[in-house]
Amino acid sequence: MTETSTVDAATRGSDFARLSRRVAEAGLLARRPGYYALRLGLVTGLFAGGWAAFFALGDSWAQLLVAAGLAVAFAQVALIAHDLAHRQVFRSRRLSQGAGWLAGNLAIGMSYGWWMDKHTRHHANPNHEDHDPDVSPDVLIWSSRQAASSRGAARVIGRWQAYLFFPLLTLEGFNLHLASFRALRRPRLKHRGVEAALLTTHVVAYLVAVFAVLPLGKGLLFVAVHQAIFGVYLGCTFAPNHKGMPMLTAEDRLDFLRRQVLTSRDVRGGLMLDIALGGLNHQIEHHLFPSMPTPNLRRAKPLVRAYCAELGIPFHETGLIASYAQALRHMHTVGAPLRAGSTSD
Repeated sequence: MTETSTVDAATRGSDFARLSRRVAEAGLLARRPGYYALRLGLVTGLFAGGWAAFFALGDSWAQLLVAAGLAVAFAQVALIAHDLAHRQVFRSRRLSQGAGWLAGNLAIGMSYGWWMDKHTRHHANPNHEDHDPDVSPDVLIWSSRQAASSRGAARVIGRWQAYLFFPLLTLEGFNLHLASFRALRRPRLKHRGVEAALLTTHVVAYLVAVFAVLPLGKGLLFVAVHQAIFGVYLGCTFAPNHKGMPMLTAEDRLDFLRRQVLTSRDVRGGLMLDIALGGLNHQIEHHLFPSMPTPNLRRAKPLVRAYCAELGIPFHETGLIASYAQALRHMHTVGAPLRAGSTSD
């Protein structure tokens, strides 16, 4: 981080408050029930239509196209669950939680409670090496310090992780399901009984449906294609947002505004990109105002960008392909010490 970014946060504590007032006065924190009614209807139709096509088509190799379509539907449901977790859709916590269980646990087999806890910690400390679970060095490494202390799979994969990143995303769908079931063993997960029942119902219903229609070989291939594309889609949704942006440590003392802006990246694009990425291409605005309805994020961007310019805070925005390129370059750079070590062994 730069010297100016490590100034004591206490001297700038009111910066975000001033921005928040401007955003609130513009009406951008207001609920958008019409938008979410339409979006929920379309995504539900896409999800139900995918399964209807699956049962109507029967035993056919064309089911692999259905698997791809269902992967898109699953990812869109996951993006809905994301908005539910931030209470963008419903004001009520109980209603948001119930809808989140249906969308996450039952519809796509991902623990809503586990993911919400993980995502909340990410929002509190984005790109923080010690506190953000999204940059923990389990398989991939995100900083030179992590590279130096890496062990096991992270040390092996980290050498060439930039080349392996997208292939590894094909396993992310399976990883989300497994992590959801592992989370059921954690006492800190609330409502474990409900979550377990819904997750189990999803898995049983999913496998029964697939293998009732398809023979074993085609069924296994359907599952593989479906989960692989689902994982890649989700990974491509979240990867442009923070990967390759500055990593924080305990030495970095940033106020809320700078912590969120400096570690996030916006992605330029129109309506179709908003739909494909669920509005997460407006990542800076989303991190500053997590409960802001998705359609308002684009409208908030000019206010946020102008305010950052007033304060001299860098506002990072790029194209979609460029965002992936920046992330991959960063991954390749932090893996350099491991590659050097492997050649000297």
